[in-house]
Amino acid sequence: MAKLNVSPTRMELTRLKNRVKVAIRGHKLLKDKRDEMVRQFLELVRENKKLREEVEVDISRALKDFLLARAVTPKESLEAAIMYPTRQVRLQVSKKNIMSVYCPVIDYKEFHDPDVSPYPYSFASTSGELDGAIQTLSKVLPKMLALAEKEKSCQLLADEIEKTRRRVNALEHVMIPQMQETIKYITMKLDEDERGARIRLMKVKDMIEAREAAEQLARQNQQ
Repeated sequence: MAKLNVSPTRMELTRLKNRVKVAIRGHKLLKDKRDEMVRQFLELVRENKKLREEVEVDISRALKDFLLARAVTPKESLEAAIMYPTRQVRLQVSKKNIMSVYCPVIDYKEFHDPDVSPYPYSFASTSGELDGAIQTLSKVLPKMLALAEKEKSCQLLADEIEKTRRRVNALEHVMIPQMQETIKYITMKLDEDERGARIRLMKVKDMIEAREAAEQLARQNQQ
């Protein structure tokens, strides 16, 4: 593992040790965040799968009823029957925070006049299949909105999980090993410098002792 390009000093060693502590703690927090996001992602996926299956069944039933209604009702009469709706839908989109990921929340409200029939046509000119198709579609709309909300949340969570996974891998396999290798190098370099300084001090001491011994011997000879 390549080491960082830094000066082998005690100040740099202290700074790197602090950085390693922060990186290890950040690595643990990111792993915990990734694991929790994966857990919530899997829950959303299961809910999304269940909703999608229900929506597909309801839409298939509604389309089948529409086809039957189209087969027994003239095209002009069918278009005129569904041209003027009697209900209104209001949507309000907000956000919720899931592990620092802002996922959409769709609030669905339906408004209609209780004195007006939910079917905007005369029963005499249409078939019962059209009633069933409209009833099915009116019930499936909230499910479709919930499905859109969960699918978008799954997409956002999946993107954030991938980003977090890359950060965790970068810390685990690149940054932390590099800093640890650099700490090892600086420690060895400082130990080597310390041994060299100790050897130089010992040599200087020996030289001083030898000079003092020679001076003492010279004084003794003069006496």
